[in-house]
Amino acid sequence: MIRTYDEYKAQAEQALIPMLSSLGEIPEKLKQAMVYSLEAGGKRLRPVMLLAACEMAGGQADTALPFACALEMIHTYSLIHDDLPAMDNDDLRRGKPTSHKAFGENIAILAGDGLLNAAAEVMAKAAVRIGDLRGIRAMEIIMRHAGVTGMIAGQTMDVISEGKTPDKTLLTYIHTHKTADLLEAAVEAGLALAGANDREIDIGREYALHLGLAFQMTDDLLDVTGDAAVMGKNTHADENKMTWIALKGIEGTRSDAEEQVRLAGEALDRLAWDTAFFREIADNMLQRKQ
Repeated sequence: MIRTYDEYKAQAEQALIPMLSSLGEIPEKLKQAMVYSLEAGGKRLRPVMLLAACEMAGGQADTALPFACALEMIHTYSLIHDDLPAMDNDDLRRGKPTSHKAFGENIAILAGDGLLNAAAEVMAKAAVRIGDLRGIRAMEIIMRHAGVTGMIAGQTMDVISEGKTPDKTLLTYIHTHKTADLLEAAVEAGLALAGANDREIDIGREYALHLGLAFQMTDDLLDVTGDAAVMGKNTHADENKMTWIALKGIEGTRSDAEEQVRLAGEALDRLAWDTAFFREIADNMLQRKQ
């Protein structure tokens, strides 16, 4: 039975630090930096979606919880590295100084590395406990979407495309991988852990792809029109980047985001389960304030 967003969020947040601590003794400064970023807050959208997808398909959230926490560790590591001077050079994240501002660049880099490796270790241990291929498949899904053909591929093209003339094909590639891939990972892994079939997992991926594109389009809008105090980060940070705003303008971006939400809903129409939870997430995407 699917629960509320806040219930899934609380379950993930309560497990995050204990899950990290369960790996053994971590050097104190490193652990402080890892915990600092993990506890910085946020929507916890990715672990929530993973847990909800698993329960929507008849699985157990307790089985999915290590993978949900691992996915949040991966997302957090990506933010730490994204904020570094060599990347976006941001000094504010979720209303707090970014990791490299609080701990220095060297520890921030190692905290990101640590969270990525911790995520893999958490998932591997969980897969061994499950004892069948569901855990291995979920781990492969998450690491692939986070990896060199997924999120990192999108980040790479984002970095090397700064200052270039906006191009729809390239921009769609960047958004698909930099943003949508981790949302796809959440839904696909959750469904895989519940034992869903390949068709159901593929439809879940399609939903998450459109949701991810809508998410990034609204993110681009917020960078121009949002309130920095509400968002907890600096606005107008993407002015030299290839964004949907640069390609389509504000109204065009809003229209395209609405279309992606519509397509996400059409994907859900093809699933036999109660998909109301995921429809609400898609509908709320257009009202984001942060």
